[in-house]
Amino acid sequence: MNQENTATKLYNVGISYKKADVKVRGTFSISKENQILLLEEAKQKGIDGIFVLSTCNRTEITGFAKHPFELISLLIKYSNGSVESFISVSNVFKNKDAVSHLFRIGTGLESQILGDYEIVGQLKTAYKQAKDLGTTNAYLERLMNLVLQASKDVKNHTKLSSGTTSVAYAAIQYIIEHVENYNQKNILIYGLGKIGQNTIKNILEYTDNKNVTVINRTQEKAAQFASEYHGIDVADFNNLANEIDKADILIVSTGSNEPTVTVNQLKNDNPKLVIDLSIPSNVEIAVKKLENITLINVDELSKITDKTLQIRESEIPHTEKIIKRYKEEFNEWIAIRKYVPAVNALKESLKIIQHNEIDFHSRKIKEFNIEHAELITSRMIQKITTQFIKHLKDENTSVDQSIEVISKMFHINELSIHEDN
Repeated sequence: MNQENTATKLYNVGISYKKADVKVRGTFSISKENQILLLEEAKQKGIDGIFVLSTCNRTEITGFAKHPFELISLLIKYSNGSVESFISVSNVFKNKDAVSHLFRIGTGLESQILGDYEIVGQLKTAYKQAKDLGTTNAYLERLMNLVLQASKDVKNHTKLSSGTTSVAYAAIQYIIEHVENYNQKNILIYGLGKIGQNTIKNILEYTDNKNVTVINRTQEKAAQFASEYHGIDVADFNNLANEIDKADILIVSTGSNEPTVTVNQLKNDNPKLVIDLSIPSNVEIAVKKLENITLINVDELSKITDKTLQIRESEIPHTEKIIKRYKEEFNEWIAIRKYVPAVNALKESLKIIQHNEIDFHSRKIKEFNIEHAELITSRMIQKITTQFIKHLKDENTSVDQSIEVISKMFHINELSIHEDN
């Protein structure tokens, strides 16, 4: 695998949402500054080929090492995690498994929400950072290129990333599909937790509505968020009743254990769509009985996301076929890297024989045509090496055994042509 140090193997070490909860993942998160320090230390230690991926769902190091603990120790050093904690929640992939893992990440198969492609951008950024710092090599370059090609292929030719997968997004799709002239409606977002923030971002991205108001118990938080996004108004929490009254669409994401919107706040004749994104429900259940109110909750929106996930799951076999094709291309590239030195060594040995034989016959045979002899024998060398390459490419060929035989036949230094796989 690594041409410069045949004792090293490719490893992927890290933690993810599969075994580690949010709190544990937080302890293993590596800041941007520490990622740079980690890569620089790895470079100083002579690690040839390494990059770091750290997101809210995973922290992983992919690189070459004699033993995975070389990479694990760097992860521990530059995060706040402990070795003991890492052992209980970690994943360690080696060689082909590490390659497969990267393909699965890059195509969305390892995302917390199946098919989520946010990780692709994060993967690109992580690799670019390592490349800029000079900690990548030809192996990782080829691998990442094929991972990203597979990712694009999956996105363009499967439905693995299609449809709605979050309730925040499903809420906006519901509005687009069920509310006439939705861009002209007054939308009030009540509650500015993660779901509330994502809902606003989706409104701004997927609609042209300019009548969005946010209201939150903490005024400063609402003002700070609104300052980062144009087209959002901030209302005073003390005016909640008036703001609800003015809204055509009310989206509640307050995250309380008790209802924060009651029947009394909605007892008017204004038709209104109320979407409750809170768990437990933060809109009083009796609201559903009000004549002019349409109440949609998380369970109803989840039906949309469940259908999407069923479609995505059905696309897994198709995705795996695409991955297999790109992995085979990568393996072929690896095989070529492995036997090219052997082919070149064979060609050099044949050229020595050619030179010696032409020299011998030029002294023995009067008016011997050296130019014709070189032309003919060079073509023979080319045909022999081409045949040898075809033999090595055959799936039934044992490359190592064939190289060993050729090495003995032509007295080629076997160590000089082998590369670790």
